[in-house]
Amino acid sequence: MSIIVRNLQKRFGDFAALDNVTLDFPAGELVALLGPSGCGKTTLLRVIAGLEYADAGQVVLHGEDVAEVGARERQVGFVFQHYALFRHMTVFENVAFGLRVKPRRERPPEAVIREKVHELLKLVQLDWLAQRFPSELSGGQRQRIALARALAVEPKVLLLDEPFGALDAKVRKELRSWLRRLHDELHISTIFVTHDQEEALEVADRIVVLNRGHVEQVGSPQDVYDHPQTSFVYEFLGAANRLKGSVDANGFVAQGAAKPIAADANFAGPALAYVRPHDLTLYPTESGHRDGIVVDVRRVVTLGGSVRIELEGSEGNVLEAELDRETWRELNLNIGDGVTAVPRVLRVFPAQ
Repeated sequence: MSIIVRNLQKRFGDFAALDNVTLDFPAGELVALLGPSGCGKTTLLRVIAGLEYADAGQVVLHGEDVAEVGARERQVGFVFQHYALFRHMTVFENVAFGLRVKPRRERPPEAVIREKVHELLKLVQLDWLAQRFPSELSGGQRQRIALARALAVEPKVLLLDEPFGALDAKVRKELRSWLRRLHDELHISTIFVTHDQEEALEVADRIVVLNRGHVEQVGSPQDVYDHPQTSFVYEFLGAANRLKGSVDANGFVAQGAAKPIAADANFAGPALAYVRPHDLTLYPTESGHRDGIVVDVRRVVTLGGSVRIELEGSEGNVLEAELDRETWRELNLNIGDGVTAVPRVLRVFPAQ
């Protein structure tokens, strides 16, 4: 089912949770709503679900304006961050609940309900836990049961609000890979809310970046990461070094840089430039390289196959570089040594 929202506005007192938001969600896509706390992503999800009503605007599900239609009639499945399972019911009864509370004329026979519940439990790979209670399950298992319960009523749209937010890092990583595989099998239109950039990049077909109630950028994970349209998107989506300076006819002149750095900018004046840690090349001071920013090595952290180097310049610039371990060994640098950091890829935006 395709989902369209047009000119949505929602205020809570003086706070604009949604400020004229317009988006299209094509049928069958897995879309991530990404942004910091308070940006409007959960409010948008709840308005689509019918759990909140917008002050203005349209919500169109499969060609039908449902702005005035209640949540139950929208055929939407909703999965909350904290599972919301019924503690007094077994896993089987939790998944069957939505089918059993349907109006009598729509309710399947008990034999059909039992068959469907077992199929769903097999789908989420937890059929062997059918008679357990939620308190006997791990966090990851509870979340998969919550997803099975949402799927039981055959929703046309699946909405997930920070589905893995309450889980530890290892379980989160396992479950997001599992969710991607499940979506590829079911092809149900899915929107999930997250503030985890890595989660959005790994799982989603498309990412919607929200900030202060409006849309900053929409695109594929690779497009949004490689071609951020605003400084907010650049900073929010992955690690980034921010450099203060200005743009002139020769390029970007960073504070602490001996020479301008080549940059694609169509303006002149005060500017902020951004470079990813893995896009910095380091040259020892004795190499004589000066086409970059002069800094000192302040701290070195080894993370698996990579090395993170914290750098500090005389102008107070603090940068972070990321190199593979072999490249770092070849540089033969120590804490306190001077280096020149040269950006390979630099994005420049006007200073606000």
